[in-house]
Amino acid sequence: MQRRTFLQTAALAAAAPLAGAPRKKIATLSSTYHVRSHSDNFITRFIEGYWIHEKFYEPPFEVSSLWMDQIHPGDIGHKLARSYGFKVTNSIEEALTLGTGKLAVDGVILVCEHGNYPFNEKNQHLYPRYEFYTGVTDVYRKVGKSAPIFVDKHLSYDWTKAKRMFDISREMKFPLMAGSSLPVTFRRPELDYPLGVEFEDAVMVGGGWVSDGGVFHNLETLQVFVERRKGGESGIRAVEHISGPKVWEAAQAGRWNPELMRVALTRGLKLRPGRPEDVTNPVLALLEYNDGFKASIIMLPGMVGESMVALKVKGKPKPDSTLCYIPIENSNNFSMLVHGITQMIETGKPPFPVERTLLTTGALSFLMDSAHQGGKRIETPQLNIRYKAPAKSYYAHGVGS
Repeated sequence: MQRRTFLQTAALAAAAPLAGAPRKKIATLSSTYHVRSHSDNFITRFIEGYWIHEKFYEPPFEVSSLWMDQIHPGDIGHKLARSYGFKVTNSIEEALTLGTGKLAVDGVILVCEHGNYPFNEKNQHLYPRYEFYTGVTDVYRKVGKSAPIFVDKHLSYDWTKAKRMFDISREMKFPLMAGSSLPVTFRRPELDYPLGVEFEDAVMVGGGWVSDGGVFHNLETLQVFVERRKGGESGIRAVEHISGPKVWEAAQAGRWNPELMRVALTRGLKLRPGRPEDVTNPVLALLEYNDGFKASIIMLPGMVGESMVALKVKGKPKPDSTLCYIPIENSNNFSMLVHGITQMIETGKPPFPVERTLLTTGALSFLMDSAHQGGKRIETPQLNIRYKAPAKSYYAHGVGS
């Protein structure tokens, strides 16, 4: 067996429940549940099992309950509940206690993405993740017991709420995991770095989803690479959101590296022909880190619908680049994240630190402030968030299917 295969097998096995052990129970909370929704991508995998590369994993836990905030016209939550014998509850408390008055589950999956929720004037989607989360932690306080929680995507559109969510998990001493599928999906080619690498520059290239949900994907995917730099993650001291022709003016002024953008674009599989400079409304996010490192994200609506990154390593003559590949046909980019959630609930240890999501959540919130203020540079002393990346990067190996 090759060393990489051995390490990959060992990592996957670490998340597998022990044979003969009683199955743990989980409560699932959903904003709305229809085919291809995030609830489908997460919760259905916990119900039916999932594939990673060529290996199938049986459902790791017993889904004991489902609570939904909104019922979609194409709802599948009730149908799955009838088919698999779990309960659709009328409240978050009932989902967690199953009517016993005590905590009756070993973990909580919180998926608040999709559904009929408004946007604010900053182009932030006002998903009530904080309200779902505090609904859970209020139950924890009431019954005097807690369990691990996973929150899909960024913690909240609001920095103060996100920080409070993180602080609650530390105060109450339960494992918290959050984030999206892109940082842990397949990489074409498989690009990874040891801890302590010295980066000179990094550019993330993303698609045209430029409200906060799309920007978050790009922030988190960039962060999973740059957090491995020498000295560990130091936090972000300032952000800036630029759009339109000013994006290319910033390139001419040397504020970001368009050549790294072009290197990243060579990894695209579905690019629309043309020049990036001809994109109607490009969006640029500039990030200044506390240790002096700078990185950028360029979003090219209409031309790019994928996620690519290029990084310049000190001493290497050419930049590295990769595509963070999303298998559109089966959403299998979610399977590795589901596997990581399984690991957290089984062991109490997430495969990557929630501080990554806290930092990118904050950067997102302040970037949307910058956009709302016409591209103003915003200093972010709140984001003095220091952490160490995992010794071994957590992502799906193979080409993806």
